[in-house]
Amino acid sequence: MSTYIAHGGKNTVITTEEKRALLHEALLKLGGIPKKILVIPPDITRLHSNAGELTQLLYELWDTANGTTFDILPAIGTHAPMTEAQIAEMYGDLPKATYHVHNWRTGLYHFGEVPSEFVQEVSGGKLDYSIPVAVNRRLVEGDYELIISVGQVIPHEVIGIANGFKNILVGAGGVEMINKSHFLGAVDGMERLMGRTDTSVRRVLNYAHTYHLKQLGILYVMSVMDADATGERVMRGLYVGDDAHTFETAAELSRATNMTFLDAPLAKVVVYLDPIEFKSTWLGNKAIYRTRMAMADDGELIIIAPGLREFGEDAEIDRLIRKYGYRGTPTTLKAVSENPELQENLSAAAHLIHGSTEGRFKVTYATGHLTQTEIESVGYQWAPVNEILAEYNPETLVDGFNEGGFFYISEPGQGLWALRSRFGK
Repeated sequence: MSTYIAHGGKNTVITTEEKRALLHEALLKLGGIPKKILVIPPDITRLHSNAGELTQLLYELWDTANGTTFDILPAIGTHAPMTEAQIAEMYGDLPKATYHVHNWRTGLYHFGEVPSEFVQEVSGGKLDYSIPVAVNRRLVEGDYELIISVGQVIPHEVIGIANGFKNILVGAGGVEMINKSHFLGAVDGMERLMGRTDTSVRRVLNYAHTYHLKQLGILYVMSVMDADATGERVMRGLYVGDDAHTFETAAELSRATNMTFLDAPLAKVVVYLDPIEFKSTWLGNKAIYRTRMAMADDGELIIIAPGLREFGEDAEIDRLIRKYGYRGTPTTLKAVSENPELQENLSAAAHLIHGSTEGRFKVTYATGHLTQTEIESVGYQWAPVNEILAEYNPETLVDGFNEGGFFYISEPGQGLWALRSRFGK
């Protein structure tokens, strides 16, 4: 197990040429550029991860070396398959690449399981089920010389800090791993997990990798991204390796770069959801997840969501969200105990817990497609998006505090905002 590249710092800016050189160096350390490659990058919902450019650079290196197979399997997890327009937006023009669609319910290779005793241990006795380990069967049966996972290390509501083994075991994983790992994180308490690497869910994924996934020899290419003084996205770190240590090293930089610590709780927060990236509350609720540890009791969170058209990316999950709503942990756990359809869709149940404020602060969604009736039916308040945009114009706002005292966030998926006291800072 090795770290091949660990390059970055809080003030580092890695250029395109440097990215290409670092990727080339990593591949040379592995013995050269393989002819048959499978790349597993995130989808359009991780547009700002720079994974699109990293995939392009890997393609250029492969093409220059006269490779024969360059397959791309977007790590969509439970998300909708990517459209041709989204593929072009994310990865650019890669004429010799072949794209494949992951289905989290079918076409899986089953390795074994994470035993119930281990889950019981890491959850502190809250859960005692086993978790089957499965991934897209292409990873096992595709006869590739190298599988490359590409993604961003960033604070995350389900696992603590995203990427590493998560990109494969969830992004290209099976229904039970996705359902049960998400539910584990929700029951364990997302505020115990976010911004941390040693979490119950991460321990489960590390176990699955050690006992099942390691045999595939997957190479993990991980970015740490940030906004510069002009608001442009820049790469602060690039880490390439095949072990947990490489991820943990990247996570240290992400914590220093992507987490904003505050001395006092925020009474009013306004978050903008880019319509290219956010079309559902399944994703858009990052506005809630990433701010909840900074929100004041009885505070107000306004979410400007011009692209919001649905609740779940998956049709069945969308139905369950509409039926059960974001009602808080006790109500959701009771619904799980009484309803087999939630027991069979634990990631949906986890999302219902994640998306609730537990009655602590108010959430107002400003939408143009989802109606007032739809938004209020799941437990949020509603406002017309045009009226809110007239009052809070993203083009004139700055990230952080604005005139009037409210706090603005333009890209909720790119950070975590929390009271300093929660992390002993």
